[in-house]
Amino acid sequence: MRRREREIRDEAGIQEILEKGLVCRLGLYDGQYPYVVPMNYGYRDGRLYFHCAAEGRKIDMLKKNDRVCIEVDIDSRIVRGDTPCRWAAKYRSVIGFGRARIVDDDKAKKAGLDVIMAHYGGSGGDYDEKSLQRTSLIEVVLDSITGKQFL
Repeated sequence: MRRREREIRDEAGIQEILEKGLVCRLGLYDGQYPYVVPMNYGYRDGRLYFHCAAEGRKIDMLKKNDRVCIEVDIDSRIVRGDTPCRWAAKYRSVIGFGRARIVDDDKAKKAGLDVIMAHYGGSGGDYDEKSLQRTSLIEVVLDSITGKQFL
């Protein structure tokens, strides 16, 4: 990280961003182009969970390459300056790298969906079986994560 004074070094600061974030950007790569998609998510025990349709671009890309990048930011705002070069963006963010897998086991899929629901203040548990069959759950295990802030 070029600006070391902006690095978030404590685990609690990184955890707070992951717990407070509303959107996680999931970065995928199919060998030709990167693809970044904003998604709802849940985070628990070093793992991120995402739900999506059982078919589509994300699933196709993950089948080709399970390496992913994630980004979550909070507290973002623009601070106006006297001149264009004095404007700034304030934020706290994390970027992580890891591997993704598609969860097929219904019990594990429900548990991951419960993590997502809990992240947004809801409760899970009673999932319609038809909807569950049409839904994919992506689990990302992070190998590394860094935090940065400019407050």
